[in-house]
Amino acid sequence: MRVRYLVVAGVVAALQTAQPVFAATCGGWSAKMEEDEGGSVLTASVCGGPKGDAHLMLTCFDTPVLSYDLGTAGQQPETGVSGSFDFKADGKTVTKTLQLEEMYNYFVVNLAKADPLLDLLRSKGDVSVSAAKYGQASFSLKGSSGAIGKVLAQCGKAKPAGDGD
Repeated sequence: MRVRYLVVAGVVAALQTAQPVFAATCGGWSAKMEEDEGGSVLTASVCGGPKGDAHLMLTCFDTPVLSYDLGTAGQQPETGVSGSFDFKADGKTVTKTLQLEEMYNYFVVNLAKADPLLDLLRSKGDVSVSAAKYGQASFSLKGSSGAIGKVLAQCGKAKPAGDGD
């Protein structure tokens, strides 16, 4: 019995220690290597939303791919759906249709390197992402220009998962 309580106490302590770290990571964008199906890929990301568990993520193989994870505050999307999302920042709005990526349960869109949405995401302040069916989440744009620039510099250099030699 005593060992079980020590394990539970250790887990609780680890979770309490992790919470401030998690909150700090929602302060702005970062660019770091993340694991993907085929290995590591440079990913620019930020968390936000009402509970801090929604994410915007940008990766690039041949072209930039923006992913939007609604987090637990968002409505659960139905299989095979797409949605029209408004990205608003700095007095501008860019509307994109994102497709649900069923394996990961988040929405994705392929972008051009010079896409207006990438310019919007590199502005100052915050960006709000909204869709009539899925609600709204806000994300900081602090550090977005540098993080997105690092990922875009890798476009065409990485190989997507599943591509062999």
